Amino acid sequence: MNMHTADVLSPPQPNTLADMQLSTVMMRDIVLKTMFRKNVDMVSDLSKAICLPVRVTQELIDMAREQRLLEATGTLNANNGNEMGYQLTEAGKARALDALAQSEYFGAMPVPLDVYREQVKRQSIRNIQVTRNQLTGAMGHLVLPDTLLDQLGPAVSAGRSILMYGPPGNGKSSISNGIRDALGDHVFVPRAIEYAGQVITVYDPIVHAAVPVEEDDPTCLRRAPKFDQRYVKCERPTVITGGELSLDMLDLVYNPTARTYQAPLQLKSTGGIFIVDDLGRQAEPPQALVNRWIVPLEESKDILALQSGEKFEVPFDTLVIFSTNFHPNEIFDQAALRRIFFKIKIDGPNQENFLKIFAMVAKKRRMPLDEATLVHLLKVKYPEIDNIYANYQPIFLIDQMISICDFEGIPYQMSPELIDRAWANMFVKDEHIVK
Repeated sequence: MNMHTADVLSPPQPNTLADMQLSTVMMRDIVLKTMFRKNVDMVSDLSKAICLPVRVTQELIDMAREQRLLEATGTLNANNGNEMGYQLTEAGKARALDALAQSEYFGAMPVPLDVYREQVKRQSIRNIQVTRNQLTGAMGHLVLPDTLLDQLGPAVSAGRSILMYGPPGNGKSSISNGIRDALGDHVFVPRAIEYAGQVITVYDPIVHAAVPVEEDDPTCLRRAPKFDQRYVKCERPTVITGGELSLDMLDLVYNPTARTYQAPLQLKSTGGIFIVDDLGRQAEPPQALVNRWIVPLEESKDILALQSGEKFEVPFDTLVIFSTNFHPNEIFDQAALRRIFFKIKIDGPNQENFLKIFAMVAKKRRMPLDEATLVHLLKVKYPEIDNIYANYQPIFLIDQMISICDFEGIPYQMSPELIDRAWANMFVKDEHIVK
């Protein structure tokens, strides 16, 4: 199935307590804890705090009233459409404190894991079909050979794992970010999910970019589409890790004070991209890191563990991009390589593309081109390094010349002499330092 932005199916709102598929005790306790911690007393305010429709919130309040944990205040609030106010009884306060001692979580009602699984299917990264135009548009600022887009396009559309390898400084990270930009549509991220009575927070404003959602206006003829407010509508997430990635970052994070869990990075990246940059620079060997991904990559599920040791499955719906400066055969065995679906070499540019990048950067930096300088660069300097070009070099050389011009107080210009000074900073000469 092809999917574009408008086609992502939003999570339907629950209409009754039975639709929630959560234990009534857990829901009641979250209501009590939220009223206690946030000091809310109106149904409309409480429904926003726990992210449920007013009708379902009222059902929970009625249930708590029957158990004598809540009582009506007996006053109508004129500012809230003459709503009745509610407050915790002494028994309700005692129950709220007891519940907080078991778990500090309050606020948005969690989504049961099984319900979340269904939403993951609706918005799967594997449902996306990226066109050549989308990919070219997202990477228009990069000078790339056509053959590279020929390889990247099917890899991204498949939503499977990608290994990009090649010499440093040739834009593997920029290409990864371009892939992210090409996706362009939205997903729904749960604020929290529930498994076996445990709450796992998922939505993370550091990882997830929420998109503005129109407020529902009953007077408007075209009303904003309603969706389950326990989710946040976001851009497809991108998690980028580098040398700091360790295996324990892929486990559930338990907060012993709040007695709640936080989703690991790969669960937060569901429906999006997980980029492992600089593979081979981590403390753990690359083979160990890839071994950790084998089950998720092959079976579209990940296995996590609670503090009790109980293991459970969560959906794994992520495009994983590994990026390394090492040759794959140096860091992986053949079994690991078989499990990475696409292997794409990112090489340095040829001379023609190098000059295109150089001219593009010079124009952006307002540095006039000089033919004699370019001839000196290509005929004198590059033969010193066997004519090996890299994408980072034009930016480096031009920025160095700009710094020299600023220091010398002269207009931006390039010359063979300035190129020589810039070149001297690009490489460190091998020599023995006497200590």
